[in-house]
Amino acid sequence: GVAAFGRGAESSKQVWSAKEGYPGDFDYRDFYRDIGYDLDLSYIGPYLPEGKIRSHTGIKYYRITSTTDYKEPYVRPWALEKAATHAGNFMFNREKQVEWLSSMLDRKPVIVAPYDAELFGHWWFEGPQWLDFLIRKIRYDQNTVELITPGDYLKIYPCNQVSTPCESSWGWKGYHEVWLNGANDWIWRHLHKAGERMIELANSNHEVNGILKRALNQAARELLLAQSSDWPFIMKTGTMVEYAKMRFQSHIANFTRLYEDIKGNKIDEGWLNGLETKNNLFPDMDYRIYRSDHVAELPGPITEQSAVPV
Repeated sequence: GVAAFGRGAESSKQVWSAKEGYPGDFDYRDFYRDIGYDLDLSYIGPYLPEGKIRSHTGIKYYRITSTTDYKEPYVRPWALEKAATHAGNFMFNREKQVEWLSSMLDRKPVIVAPYDAELFGHWWFEGPQWLDFLIRKIRYDQNTVELITPGDYLKIYPCNQVSTPCESSWGWKGYHEVWLNGANDWIWRHLHKAGERMIELANSNHEVNGILKRALNQAARELLLAQSSDWPFIMKTGTMVEYAKMRFQSHIANFTRLYEDIKGNKIDEGWLNGLETKNNLFPDMDYRIYRSDHVAELPGPITEQSAVPV
């Protein structure tokens, strides 16, 4: 069976929220103040795209300082001290949370704290140091909580309540509005059509080799790239919208050309070589995963009486 672990709201907010959480502390490095925007174009231009397009360089001199545009220089020791303090605070809160939950449960509670990896070191520059401090503190400074993976927790408690999780997402309002709204709804008919065509290609080309197999695998890659949730997300949030549109349209166009070339038996190997080099994720891609008979028949619903250890 499949085990679902609910995300801990409190532990999530303490780390994710720029307003209420740790990353917004005034001593941490300001992500948005970058020399690519701060310095005179005559000086920074040689290091920017086309010598003139303002962009992030990764070199940032300021700390968050305040909620206004006023900024002061970044002081690394201050930031590290805050990271250590926040790690201790996070651990203390989890200890108290565990003590409270333990009084109501028939087992040791588990607090699920998942985060996007890009938070640590990217949006929150000191995030990796915070993690380092936290892991060390949990190991040496207390005896109430310990780090564990969901899989290891299931080994301790293999039999759990059978339920059907509510459809939801991490997006705004908890559902799918971020990825399906007036700013991005135009992409979905193209994605659905491309998905149908990929299944068609896989069904009609069972065992092939050479350039045809390469083209089929690349078509699968282009479809997956077009399906990236980043593109509709960016269109909704309004950041780098033209880039998101360009990426989506280019992958759909690449897929469509591959589909037509495969169907017409006219694959351009030179163009395919370039595409394989440029969009080369999933090097072991096997287009046959899209075959209709590849997906095993799903089992029937699990009832309360038939519940077994996960």
